[in-house]
Amino acid sequence: MIILGDILLVIGLVAGITIPWTDGIVLVAIGIVLWILGAVGHAVGGRRHYW
Repeated sequence: MIILGDILLVIGLVAGITIPWTDGIVLVAIGIVLWILGAVGHAVGGRRHYW
């Protein structure tokens, strides 16, 4: 999710379109939150680890 967010951020910045850029920020933020929750041992979406 973080990688997809990074790709959308780059596409949005290069193309000058705000929708992919905004979606990229949201995906990166969600990916980081899920990564942190998985790293501290909380089950995320029924899984013990979020890769």
